[in-house]
Amino acid sequence: MFFGSVPIEAALGGVAVHTLRQGDLVLKKGTPIGETEIAALRTAGISQIVIARLAPEDVGEDEAASWLAALIAGPGLRVEAAFTGRANIFAERAGVLVVDRARVDAINAIDESITLATVPAFAAAADGAMVATVKMIPFAVERRHLEAAFEAAGGPVLSLAPFAPLRIAAISTRLPGLKESVINKTLRVLESRLAPAGATIVADRRVAHSDPAIAAALAEVQALQPDITIIFGASAIADRRDAIPAAILAAGGRIEHFGMPVDPGNLLLIGELAGRPVLGAPGCARSPRENGFDWVLQRLLAGLEVRRSDVTNLGVGGLLMEIPTRPQPRALPVEAEAGPAVAAIVLAAGRSTRMGGPNKLLQPLAGRPLVRIAAEAALASRAAPVLVVTGHQADAVKEALQGLDVTFVHNPDFAEGLSTSVRSGITALPASVDAAVICLGDMPLVNAGLIDRLIEAFDPQTGALIVLPSKDGQRGNPVLWARRFFDDLKTLSGDSGARQILKNHADGVVEVPVADDSSSLDVDTPEVLASLSGSAP
Repeated sequence: MFFGSVPIEAALGGVAVHTLRQGDLVLKKGTPIGETEIAALRTAGISQIVIARLAPEDVGEDEAASWLAALIAGPGLRVEAAFTGRANIFAERAGVLVVDRARVDAINAIDESITLATVPAFAAAADGAMVATVKMIPFAVERRHLEAAFEAAGGPVLSLAPFAPLRIAAISTRLPGLKESVINKTLRVLESRLAPAGATIVADRRVAHSDPAIAAALAEVQALQPDITIIFGASAIADRRDAIPAAILAAGGRIEHFGMPVDPGNLLLIGELAGRPVLGAPGCARSPRENGFDWVLQRLLAGLEVRRSDVTNLGVGGLLMEIPTRPQPRALPVEAEAGPAVAAIVLAAGRSTRMGGPNKLLQPLAGRPLVRIAAEAALASRAAPVLVVTGHQADAVKEALQGLDVTFVHNPDFAEGLSTSVRSGITALPASVDAAVICLGDMPLVNAGLIDRLIEAFDPQTGALIVLPSKDGQRGNPVLWARRFFDDLKTLSGDSGARQILKNHADGVVEVPVADDSSSLDVDTPEVLASLSGSAP
């Protein structure tokens, strides 16, 4: 293939390499150069153009991409018409993509001009989802390289294993301290996982966490001939001799594999009973976030076998980073009984620069300083302990809170912005705290009821890790943060809020609707304070 700059008179039959814009002329990359294009270039005052011109031994990019994509796309897949050297491959129905990794690698090793990219092997794909793309890098590919790619492929390299409307039996075990609501939420999460595949739960059994009780439940549900049985233990499986694997064996089944090199998801068990798969779910299966349980379940829902080697091969890429919603399965019974420990941090270190002189936190509203209203609201809620971060006029703030059961934390860097007070408060929290509600000292309409609603919505087991109030789509304060975000909060700087953290972890955010202005109104000016007379909770 010829590639280079030529006078426009010599460009006939070539292809424009770059998009050209000059005056009224717009000549797009990839446009074949004919007499009309040459005349337009001449009118625009362009005398040279970079072109590509195919040689007899070349195959054009679109033709090459189409041929290779048609060869490698197997059952359940369709190829879209190639454009600019790219042919995309789509799922014809919902299912799991099956990939021959070795042959994909072999195709990509032929020559730099030929590339094939896919979604991960065994990834779930919705009907119509793009699962692979063939892209020819230059404007043409040497025929010998394309033929070598055909030989390396040898036929279909990708196929789609379609989901089937399977019937699922769910067995949940109980231990003292495990609330029924936790099991209910687990089943709702499972239903959400099954919905894309059209699978349904046909049995819901809840039994004691013991070998005999689980074995009896297994025998009972097998009479329904479920396609898959899933056991959610009140306590995580700790060994092959633990209650769940022992019950599978007692019921006449076998254990294929226990444990997997995927985190979260390590404690997954795969067994078989009456020729059908049985899963001992890891604790993370209670969370809606993707984890190792999903990887195995999706294959089974597509009718694919999952053997020991399939599990042991998941190690590369099996460390799922940035998954803040991962629950701690061993702590589940205790958490379910006692509930999470949530503290409150009242930020009261600011200089009130917009107030025009006085410290707004010390200004009275209905006979009480603003900061005392905020602190008393936190104390009246379920949050404990309550920390108050001081800075500007710290002694006066402490005096305004005299007699209240709060812990004072001084922020010597308060002049550097709100973030320093957040950092001071988070750092001072006891290790036993699971979450913290960060309250602003200048929001007098926030009451204990709102804080309690945030705490009630906090549920690590279902991925509700950041809870905030919202009115008419506008988010406000205070905000509840799970402990796993404390390190992120410590990295904030200046007066910047935590919007980027919220954006990065949007799937862990839960909004609590409010009907009034309690979550949005803060006192920044004397006028706002005057307008609130008699409005304090």
